[in-house]
Amino acid sequence: MNKTQKLYARAKELIPGGTQLLSKRPEMFAPELWPAYYDSAEGCRVRDLDGNEYIDMSYMGIGACIVGYADEEIDAAVCRAVKKGNMTTLNAPEEVALAETLCRIHPWASGVRFARSGGESMAVAVRIARAHTRRDIVLFCGYHGWHDWYLAANLSDDRALDGHLLPGLSPRGVPRGLSGTAYPFAYNDTEGFVRLVERYGEKIAAVVMEPIRSEYPHDEFIEAIHTQSRKIGAVLVVDEITAGWRLNYGGAHLKLGIEPDIAVFGKAISNGFPMGAIIGRKEVMSAAQESFISSTYWTDRLGFAASLATLKKIKEKNIPEVLKRNGKAVQEGWKKAAERNSLDIEVEGLYPLSHFSFKYDSASLMQTIFVKEMLARGFLATGSYYASYAHGEAEIESYISAVDEVFGVIARAQSGGELHRLLDTPVKHSGFRRLTK
Repeated sequence: MNKTQKLYARAKELIPGGTQLLSKRPEMFAPELWPAYYDSAEGCRVRDLDGNEYIDMSYMGIGACIVGYADEEIDAAVCRAVKKGNMTTLNAPEEVALAETLCRIHPWASGVRFARSGGESMAVAVRIARAHTRRDIVLFCGYHGWHDWYLAANLSDDRALDGHLLPGLSPRGVPRGLSGTAYPFAYNDTEGFVRLVERYGEKIAAVVMEPIRSEYPHDEFIEAIHTQSRKIGAVLVVDEITAGWRLNYGGAHLKLGIEPDIAVFGKAISNGFPMGAIIGRKEVMSAAQESFISSTYWTDRLGFAASLATLKKIKEKNIPEVLKRNGKAVQEGWKKAAERNSLDIEVEGLYPLSHFSFKYDSASLMQTIFVKEMLARGFLATGSYYASYAHGEAEIESYISAVDEVFGVIARAQSGGELHRLLDTPVKHSGFRRLTK
């Protein structure tokens, strides 16, 4: 075992689950092979504890590093904040500057609260919505974190059905008293959404949704979201934590014509530094004063400094257009490589958030082999590609060339019935199923 695998073995003895984030567990990619830890990173390159260097063509910090790792300008802004003092008894003025910037980008909003992670930012948004409406029930579409309000959807009076709605997300530890406070609906399922509204009506505090994930919303779906939410007086919350800043400067809701009462940002807003923002209409956001929503580290200076520098660079470099171009090149590369090697794959997703999957019964095995073979060629690669400004033409071309080669290896083994010969370690674990495509 190398340093990386030894450290991960030790981590599993000390840390339940091995990692803090499900999406970073090596078992999700290639057990016993995926390099769990990094020593350094710059641009789109990552060096592990054993000195191996990889080009990251997978998640780029789980979608956080939209500009790239260790960006000089953003890191310089953070270092200046460190030297001036990150935390004191007083507040950082950058907090007001970021609030003004976000309200300027989103003229519909005039109130802002900050947090330091996506999940807690969503919990804040839901708390505000419930405080504003004085209601309990939340209807939601998509993935919105780990907090009790969300996992309550997986509670049932019949315990045998726990986990039925969102496979892979266990509600154990969530009070059963929260059963009946959260209900999911599927993206673009207008009829399903309307049925929930008709059933729960004015008991509904909030309608929570990701604006987009892998497909564009239907006009009738968005119209129903608007009409039904307003009719019952529910707060419309748009979760931009993943989608935000990738399609356009601002949030996907601006591009798609969605008119929320609250929008929540995280991940790309600060290029890898902890940050979360909850923006909204003043009459809704003022309800934060009627509840207790407060935390010391929501006031640290680094998150504000990183966000201001990141948003400045996103705008100056027109980064959403670069992400679109990069994602399109990768999706086309996947398709052509599959055609050349007679592999049946499905390509999905917006260009900045691209995915492919093998359409075979042995898909998990094939995906694990893909990860293994790409690691051997110097790439962190999975079935997903989160585009980054740091991915240049040379990196994308070398990645597609490696994909073509690995698809050939897999295709030959598939046709010869010898896939299992390519893997002497366990097959990847499955994740949870989203409610958005």
